Amino acid sequence: MNYIARHFANVLLILSRIFLFIAFFGLGFIVIRFLFVGLYQDDRNSVIALLLLWAFLAYIYLPQVHRRLSSLYLPDYFIGRVRTTDGLLGDPVNLAVIGSKKNLIDAFTNAGWSIAEELNWKTTIKMTKYSILKKSYQTAPVSSLFLFQKRQDITFQIEVAGNPHARHHVRFWKTPKNWWLPGGHYTDWLGAATYDRRVGFSFFTGQFTHKIEENVDLERDFVVDTIVKANRNASSERAEHFMTAFRSRNGGGDRITTDGALLFLLLDQSI
Repeated sequence: MNYIARHFANVLLILSRIFLFIAFFGLGFIVIRFLFVGLYQDDRNSVIALLLLWAFLAYIYLPQVHRRLSSLYLPDYFIGRVRTTDGLLGDPVNLAVIGSKKNLIDAFTNAGWSIAEELNWKTTIKMTKYSILKKSYQTAPVSSLFLFQKRQDITFQIEVAGNPHARHHVRFWKTPKNWWLPGGHYTDWLGAATYDRRVGFSFFTGQFTHKIEENVDLERDFVVDTIVKANRNASSERAEHFMTAFRSRNGGGDRITTDGALLFLLLDQSI
Protein backbone atom coordinates (compact mmCIF):
# COMPACT_ATOMS: atom_id res chain seq x y z
CA MET A 1 0.00 0.00 0.00
CA ASN A 2 2.84 2.36 0.86
CA TYR A 3 4.44 1.57 -2.51
CA ILE A 4 1.23 2.53 -4.34
CA ALA A 5 0.96 5.77 -2.36
CA ARG A 6 4.58 6.71 -3.12
CA HIS A 7 4.12 5.85 -6.80
CA PHE A 8 0.95 7.94 -6.96
CA ALA A 9 2.72 10.87 -5.25
CA ASN A 10 5.58 10.67 -7.77
CA VAL A 11 3.12 10.69 -10.66
CA LEU A 12 1.38 13.76 -9.22
CA LEU A 13 4.74 15.50 -8.79
CA ILE A 14 5.70 14.83 -12.42
CA LEU A 15 2.30 16.01 -13.67
CA SER A 16 2.50 19.18 -11.57
CA ARG A 17 5.96 19.96 -12.98
CA ILE A 18 4.71 19.44 -16.52
CA PHE A 19 1.76 21.73 -15.83
CA LEU A 20 4.03 24.44 -14.38
CA PHE A 21 6.36 24.23 -17.39
CA ILE A 22 3.44 24.58 -19.81
CA ALA A 23 1.92 27.45 -17.82
CA PHE A 24 5.26 29.25 -17.50
CA PHE A 25 6.17 29.01 -21.18
CA GLY A 26 2.61 29.90 -22.14
CA LEU A 27 2.74 33.02 -20.00
CA GLY A 28 6.07 33.96 -21.53
CA PHE A 29 4.67 33.54 -25.04
CA ILE A 30 1.70 35.79 -24.23
CA VAL A 31 3.88 38.54 -22.73
CA ILE A 32 6.42 38.45 -25.56
CA ARG A 33 3.70 38.49 -28.20
CA PHE A 34 2.05 41.47 -26.46
CA LEU A 35 5.31 43.40 -26.39
CA PHE A 36 6.08 42.59 -30.02
CA VAL A 37 2.85 44.31 -30.99
CA GLY A 38 4.35 47.56 -29.68
CA LEU A 39 7.52 47.01 -31.72
CA TYR A 40 5.61 47.19 -34.98
CA GLN A 41 3.83 50.42 -34.14
CA ASP A 42 5.35 53.43 -35.81
CA ASP A 43 5.60 55.68 -32.78
CA ARG A 44 7.55 56.17 -29.55
CA ASN A 45 5.78 53.20 -27.97
CA SER A 46 7.96 50.88 -30.07
CA VAL A 47 11.10 52.01 -28.20
CA ILE A 48 9.40 51.52 -24.86
CA ALA A 49 8.14 48.10 -25.95
CA LEU A 50 11.66 47.11 -27.02
CA LEU A 51 13.12 48.10 -23.65
CA LEU A 52 10.34 46.28 -21.81
CA LEU A 53 10.89 43.19 -23.96
CA TRP A 54 14.62 43.18 -23.18
CA ALA A 55 13.99 43.70 -19.44
CA PHE A 56 11.39 40.93 -19.36
CA LEU A 57 13.58 38.44 -21.21
CA ALA A 58 16.86 39.33 -19.46
CA TYR A 59 15.73 39.68 -15.85
CA ILE A 60 12.57 37.59 -15.56
CA TYR A 61 11.91 35.05 -18.28
CA LEU A 62 15.32 33.67 -19.32
CA PRO A 63 16.62 33.40 -15.70
CA GLN A 64 13.53 31.38 -14.80
CA VAL A 65 14.00 29.13 -17.84
CA HIS A 66 17.64 28.47 -16.91
CA ARG A 67 16.74 27.90 -13.26
CA ARG A 68 14.14 25.28 -14.10
CA LEU A 69 16.13 23.48 -16.76
CA SER A 70 19.44 23.45 -14.85
CA SER A 71 17.70 21.86 -11.86
CA LEU A 72 17.00 18.86 -14.10
CA TYR A 73 20.44 18.23 -15.62
CA LEU A 74 23.03 19.63 -13.16
CA PRO A 75 24.09 17.48 -10.18
CA ASP A 76 23.36 18.78 -6.69
CA TYR A 77 26.80 18.07 -5.23
CA PHE A 78 30.31 19.51 -5.35
CA ILE A 79 31.87 19.34 -8.83
CA GLY A 80 34.42 22.14 -8.54
CA ARG A 81 32.16 24.82 -10.05
CA VAL A 82 29.93 27.43 -8.42
CA ARG A 83 26.46 28.31 -9.69
CA THR A 84 24.79 31.54 -10.71
CA THR A 85 21.50 32.79 -9.31
CA ASP A 86 19.92 31.38 -12.48
CA GLY A 87 21.29 27.91 -11.70
CA LEU A 88 23.95 27.90 -14.44
CA LEU A 89 27.50 26.69 -13.86
CA GLY A 90 29.67 29.64 -12.88
CA ASP A 91 33.38 30.08 -12.18
CA PRO A 92 35.73 27.23 -11.22
CA VAL A 93 36.62 26.71 -7.57
CA ASN A 94 40.37 27.30 -7.64
CA LEU A 95 41.38 28.33 -4.09
CA ALA A 96 41.20 26.73 -0.66
CA VAL A 97 42.04 28.41 2.64
CA ILE A 98 42.83 26.87 6.00
CA GLY A 99 42.24 29.37 8.80
CA SER A 100 39.54 31.21 10.71
CA LYS A 101 37.44 34.06 9.33
CA LYS A 102 39.62 36.51 11.26
CA ASN A 103 42.73 34.95 9.71
CA LEU A 104 41.14 35.32 6.29
CA ILE A 105 40.14 38.96 6.73
CA ASP A 106 43.44 39.97 8.33
CA ALA A 107 45.51 38.29 5.63
CA PHE A 108 43.64 39.93 2.76
CA THR A 109 43.39 43.40 4.29
CA ASN A 110 47.13 43.25 5.08
CA ALA A 111 47.70 42.60 1.38
CA GLY A 112 45.63 45.62 0.30
CA TRP A 113 42.38 43.87 -0.58
CA SER A 114 38.99 45.46 0.24
CA ILE A 115 35.85 43.66 1.38
CA ALA A 116 33.03 44.03 -1.15
CA GLU A 117 29.76 45.49 0.10
CA GLU A 118 26.54 43.51 0.11
CA LEU A 119 24.64 43.51 -3.18
CA ASN A 120 21.34 45.40 -2.84
CA TRP A 121 19.45 48.07 -4.76
CA LYS A 122 21.41 50.91 -3.13
CA THR A 123 24.84 49.48 -3.90
CA THR A 124 23.66 48.45 -7.39
CA ILE A 125 22.63 52.03 -8.17
CA LYS A 126 25.91 53.33 -6.74
CA MET A 127 27.88 50.79 -8.76
CA THR A 128 26.07 51.77 -11.97
CA LYS A 129 26.58 55.48 -11.31
CA TYR A 130 30.28 55.15 -10.50
CA SER A 131 30.88 52.89 -13.49
CA ILE A 132 29.31 55.42 -15.87
CA LEU A 133 31.25 58.30 -14.30
CA LYS A 134 34.41 56.14 -14.09
CA LYS A 135 34.81 56.97 -10.41
CA SER A 136 36.54 54.81 -7.84
CA TYR A 137 34.41 52.40 -5.78
CA GLN A 138 36.85 50.11 -3.98
CA THR A 139 34.15 48.22 -2.06
CA ALA A 140 31.76 47.78 -5.00
CA PRO A 141 29.42 44.79 -4.67
CA VAL A 142 29.75 41.63 -6.72
CA SER A 143 27.04 39.39 -8.10
CA SER A 144 25.88 36.44 -6.01
CA LEU A 145 27.29 33.00 -6.82
CA PHE A 146 26.36 29.84 -4.98
CA LEU A 147 28.21 26.89 -3.46
CA PHE A 148 26.83 24.48 -0.87
CA GLN A 149 23.42 25.99 -1.81
CA LYS A 150 24.36 29.38 -0.35
CA ARG A 151 25.77 32.65 -1.68
CA GLN A 152 29.36 33.62 -0.97
CA ASP A 153 30.15 34.46 2.66
CA ILE A 154 32.71 37.16 1.86
CA THR A 155 34.34 38.73 -1.20
CA PHE A 156 37.66 40.56 -1.49
CA GLN A 157 38.67 42.80 -4.38
CA ILE A 158 41.30 45.21 -5.66
CA GLU A 159 40.07 47.92 -8.00
CA VAL A 160 42.12 48.60 -11.13
CA ALA A 161 42.80 52.12 -12.48
CA GLY A 162 40.28 53.73 -10.13
CA ASN A 163 37.28 52.36 -12.01
CA PRO A 164 34.92 49.54 -10.91
CA HIS A 165 34.81 48.30 -14.51
CA ALA A 166 37.99 46.30 -13.87
CA ARG A 167 39.03 44.56 -10.66
CA HIS A 168 40.74 41.58 -9.11
CA HIS A 169 38.28 39.69 -6.93
CA VAL A 170 37.75 36.41 -5.13
CA ARG A 171 34.60 35.03 -3.46
CA PHE A 172 34.82 32.67 -0.47
CA TRP A 173 32.39 30.13 0.99
CA LYS A 174 32.75 28.54 4.44
CA THR A 175 32.76 24.78 4.04
CA PRO A 176 30.18 22.70 5.95
CA LYS A 177 31.18 21.06 9.21
CA ASN A 178 33.03 17.74 8.78
CA TRP A 179 33.15 18.22 5.01
CA TRP A 180 36.12 17.01 2.97
CA LEU A 181 37.27 17.74 -0.55
CA PRO A 182 37.62 14.92 -3.08
CA GLY A 183 40.89 13.09 -2.46
CA GLY A 184 40.65 13.59 1.31
CA HIS A 185 41.80 17.23 1.43
CA TYR A 186 40.57 19.39 4.30
CA THR A 187 39.85 23.10 4.06
CA ASP A 188 37.94 25.76 5.98
CA TRP A 189 37.12 27.91 2.96
CA LEU A 190 36.74 27.47 -0.77
CA GLY A 191 37.21 30.35 -3.20
CA ALA A 192 36.66 31.28 -6.82
CA ALA A 193 39.07 33.93 -8.10
CA THR A 194 38.50 35.73 -11.41
CA TYR A 195 39.56 39.03 -12.97
CA ASP A 196 36.83 41.42 -14.14
CA ARG A 197 38.15 43.15 -17.26
CA ARG A 198 35.10 45.15 -18.38
CA VAL A 199 31.31 45.47 -18.17
CA GLY A 200 29.16 43.82 -20.84
CA PHE A 201 26.10 41.66 -21.46
CA SER A 202 25.54 38.09 -20.35
CA PHE A 203 25.70 35.65 -23.26
CA PHE A 204 22.87 33.56 -21.79
CA THR A 205 20.40 36.14 -20.44
CA GLY A 206 21.34 39.54 -21.83
CA GLN A 207 21.78 41.06 -18.36
CA PHE A 208 24.45 43.65 -17.57
CA THR A 209 27.40 41.91 -15.95
CA HIS A 210 31.18 41.94 -15.64
CA LYS A 211 33.17 40.04 -18.28
CA ILE A 212 36.11 38.06 -16.91
CA GLU A 213 39.61 37.22 -18.14
CA GLU A 214 39.56 33.82 -19.84
CA ASN A 215 42.62 32.34 -18.10
CA VAL A 216 41.32 32.15 -14.51
CA ASP A 217 44.58 30.54 -13.35
CA LEU A 218 46.32 33.91 -13.65
CA GLU A 219 43.97 35.45 -11.09
CA ARG A 220 44.23 32.42 -8.80
CA ASP A 221 48.02 32.73 -8.77
CA PHE A 222 47.81 36.52 -8.32
CA VAL A 223 45.66 36.13 -5.19
CA VAL A 224 48.05 33.63 -3.61
CA ASP A 225 51.15 35.67 -4.46
CA THR A 226 49.75 38.86 -2.88
CA ILE A 227 48.77 37.08 0.34
CA VAL A 228 52.03 35.17 0.79
CA LYS A 229 54.14 38.27 0.10
CA ALA A 230 52.21 40.48 2.53
CA ASN A 231 51.87 37.97 5.40
CA ARG A 232 55.08 36.38 6.67
CA ASN A 233 53.20 33.54 8.40
CA ALA A 234 51.15 32.60 5.35
CA SER A 235 52.20 29.83 2.99
CA SER A 236 50.74 28.00 0.02
CA GLU A 237 50.52 24.49 -1.35
CA ARG A 238 49.44 23.28 -4.75
CA ALA A 239 47.22 20.28 -5.52
CA GLU A 240 47.93 19.45 -9.16
CA HIS A 241 45.16 17.94 -11.28
CA PHE A 242 42.55 18.52 -8.61
CA MET A 243 40.17 18.85 -11.56
CA THR A 244 40.65 17.91 -15.17
CA ALA A 245 42.00 20.86 -17.15
CA PHE A 246 39.17 22.24 -19.26
CA ARG A 247 37.82 24.99 -21.48
CA SER A 248 34.27 26.06 -20.91
CA ARG A 249 32.03 29.08 -20.30
CA ASN A 250 30.81 30.54 -17.03
CA GLY A 251 27.27 31.63 -16.19
CA GLY A 252 27.70 34.91 -18.07
CA GLY A 253 28.90 33.15 -21.20
CA ASP A 254 32.58 34.17 -20.78
CA ARG A 255 35.17 31.67 -21.94
CA ILE A 256 37.23 30.13 -19.12
CA THR A 257 40.34 27.95 -19.20
CA THR A 258 42.12 26.31 -16.27
CA ASP A 259 44.87 23.76 -15.66
CA GLY A 260 42.72 22.15 -12.95
CA ALA A 261 45.08 22.84 -10.03
CA LEU A 262 43.75 23.88 -6.61
CA LEU A 263 45.93 26.25 -4.56
CA PHE A 264 45.81 26.10 -0.76
CA LEU A 265 46.49 29.14 1.42
CA LEU A 266 47.64 28.20 4.92
CA LEU A 267 46.95 31.07 7.31
CA ASP A 268 48.70 30.80 10.65
CA GLN A 269 46.78 31.93 13.76
CA SER A 270 49.47 34.54 14.46
CA ILE A 271 48.80 36.52 11.24
